[in-house]
Amino acid sequence: MAMLPKNLPRPEECQGARALWYDRKKYLIINFMVQNPKDVEVDIQDTFIVLSCKDVDDNSIYNHIYFYDKVIKFDSQVKVYDRSIHILIRKAKENVAWPRLQKDADLKPNWMAVDFDNWRDWANEEDEGMAEYEQYFDMVQDMGNKKGGPPAMDDLDDLSD
Repeated sequence: MAMLPKNLPRPEECQGARALWYDRKKYLIINFMVQNPKDVEVDIQDTFIVLSCKDVDDNSIYNHIYFYDKVIKFDSQVKVYDRSIHILIRKAKENVAWPRLQKDADLKPNWMAVDFDNWRDWANEEDEGMAEYEQYFDMVQDMGNKKGGPPAMDDLDDLSD
C-alpha cells in the first residue's frame, strides 16, 4: 500500500520552525524547535518533508523541505517533545554524506542550520564507535515498530519488608 501525501496546506499566516539537522551513515536527523507543539502533522515523502503544527502561543508553524537526496519514507520516526519535534529518517543511499539538507544549493532559509552539537565528519572517520551508534538507532527503530503491552512486573520481589 502506497503512502499518499497528507496534503498539508500552507496556512496563510505562518512561520517556519527553526530546524537543526545532521546526518549519519544511514540516517538523517531533523529537530524542529517548537515550544509546546500541538496539532503536529508530519508528511514524509521520498523527496520532501512537510511539518505543520501550532506552538505554545497558537502560532501556525509550517516547514516544507525538498531533500538533497531521496529518503525511505516508510523507515522514519517522529517524536514530539516539550520543546522540539525530533524526526529520524533513513537515507536511501547509505554511507553518502549530505553536504546540505535541501536539494537547492542556492536556497538558504534563515530558519535552517546544521546541528553542530551532533554533527561530525563521519565520512572520513574509522568505523570505530559507529557500529554502536547505528545499533542504538536500529534498536530505537525496532522498539517503535513493536506493538504490545508493557512488560509484566509480577516477578519482582516485594521490597517493603
